[in-house]
Amino acid sequence: MNSKILHIVNGDSLAGKVQELDLPGELMIWRELLCEGPCIREINSDFYKIRKKFLRQTYDISADDYKEGFIQEIKKLKSLKGLEEIVLWFEFDLFCHINMIAAINLITELDNSVNIQLVCSKKLEGEKEHQPLTELDQKDLKNHYFNRIQLTTEDIEVANLIWELYCGNDPYKLKPQIKVKTNFEYLSSCIRAHVERFPNSVTGLNSLEKNILKLIENHDIKNLNHLLGYALLYQGYYGYNDSQMQRLIDKLHIFYEITNERIQLTENGILALEGKKNFYRDLKNDEYFGGARVYDFLYESESHKILKL
Repeated sequence: MNSKILHIVNGDSLAGKVQELDLPGELMIWRELLCEGPCIREINSDFYKIRKKFLRQTYDISADDYKEGFIQEIKKLKSLKGLEEIVLWFEFDLFCHINMIAAINLITELDNSVNIQLVCSKKLEGEKEHQPLTELDQKDLKNHYFNRIQLTTEDIEVANLIWELYCGNDPYKLKPQIKVKTNFEYLSSCIRAHVERFPNSVTGLNSLEKNILKLIENHDIKNLNHLLGYALLYQGYYGYNDSQMQRLIDKLHIFYEITNERIQLTENGILALEGKKNFYRDLKNDEYFGGARVYDFLYESESHKILKL
């Protein structure tokens, strides 16, 4: 292998497919879900301590599993010297994009001269539809690699700024970045999706939570597994995995009930969707998105502003 090239791949499933391409270079797997929980900008021992606590309490991921799955991979990256090219393999969604900008920030801290390129899920010329990288066959995946995006100095500066702002305590500062033009085709949509994860000022529900209630209202959903499938399929730019979405569904238990082999909205669910009652206090918790405590802010949908409480 050419040790001058490093491929950073977001997840084990995609890593297996990339390995089958037999491309030159080393491979590192980025196993994190930085779109949830507290983060600090620098990926160091304090960062690991914060993340291990969150992942243990929230997803029952042990410290040993985190060390083996993520910390050891970061150590691999930090140990590589003389890299000439780093290829990032990340999807179009918020889950992947937060991981991606964290990776870019770490790379530039280690070596701000290395050439960074991006392979991202998108519809290329001649392809019938937009598919995630993990669902492409080997021919199409290699086509994406050959059409990879060269990131400019300006792209990298924007990514580093967004990571800094995401790890800060004022998410409103992210809003102007929606209009910034970069080679990250989906970054603006991901920032917008992130901003809408804060509780709505009228209902107390965020965009994802409201979407789950709408799915219950509009579809004949038989059970919780059925609802999970719908929620994963129709989540837009978020990219949440099974565990993340299941936790969200569990949080919303006061808004639905299972009767006659069908999930239906309760009175609370109907009031929430109609915007007739604010459930902020019922849903409030101490969780973070990056550096911001979620329920310290409200999203105002009409003005698209984030208000600090």
